[in-house]
Amino acid sequence: MPENEFEPLLRRIADALERLAPQPRRENRLDSAHAYVWHAENDWLEPVPHVSRVDIDLLRGVDRQRDILLENTRRFAKGLPTNNALLWGARGMGKSSLVKAVHAKVDAEHNLSLSLIEIHREDIQTLPRLLNQLRDADGRFVIFCDDLSFDVHDAAYKSLKAVLEGGIEGRPSNVVFYATSNRRHLMPRDMIENERSTAISPAEAVEEKVSMSDRFGLWLGFHPCSQEVFFEMIDGYAACYGLDMPAEQLHARANEWSVTRGARSGRVAWQFIQDLAGELGKPLD
Repeated sequence: MPENEFEPLLRRIADALERLAPQPRRENRLDSAHAYVWHAENDWLEPVPHVSRVDIDLLRGVDRQRDILLENTRRFAKGLPTNNALLWGARGMGKSSLVKAVHAKVDAEHNLSLSLIEIHREDIQTLPRLLNQLRDADGRFVIFCDDLSFDVHDAAYKSLKAVLEGGIEGRPSNVVFYATSNRRHLMPRDMIENERSTAISPAEAVEEKVSMSDRFGLWLGFHPCSQEVFFEMIDGYAACYGLDMPAEQLHARANEWSVTRGARSGRVAWQFIQDLAGELGKPLD
């Protein structure tokens, strides 16, 4: 076979070998952004150039929770002793929004020396690998897990317990862990009751389950808001985005919106504002 006839075949073989070869591992650069998402399948911290968040001044009805988490995060940014935090309670009341807003405020105060890293619930068992990457890194890191909870036969909570407090290495001094959950003890009540009824030592079984949340030094509870607070949220958003409407009319429409949703919360308030802004032709930049 002439030499020039081998060339297309060799190229196809080379292309096939390239596709089969493992992709080179990307090196994490922790100075490329101030927020990242952890991808456990390839140990990759993906930079997030623009974080979706609400300004901290627009979060209403959570003043106490805001002040406590803000002070905790400021201490952490200064290198002082800090607690892990669990934000638990009613849906849509600003738990994850508060974490992101607090990070933005403290990060700005300390000139981008504080990074936010989101880890997905299903990747919690890979948290030790993430911590190994951060342990000797420059800067300080808030690891954030949204909607954290555990179900029956889910053993990932044991890994989290060890990492937060009980492991031989412990939590790195440049890392703090914040989580949000609808459940105070991160587990459904029927799961805890099932342990109580079937275990040889019911008290010990329940204690193991409940001790998960004890690893968080801060418990910040979020509760359904009153109509007054709901209207404060609406007024704050409307003023911020220039949605001109008489207060009485604005409140009446917001109340009707909440009734159709069967709830009053920060999330419902924001959904109403999005609908109203679209109706008025106002962008929410």
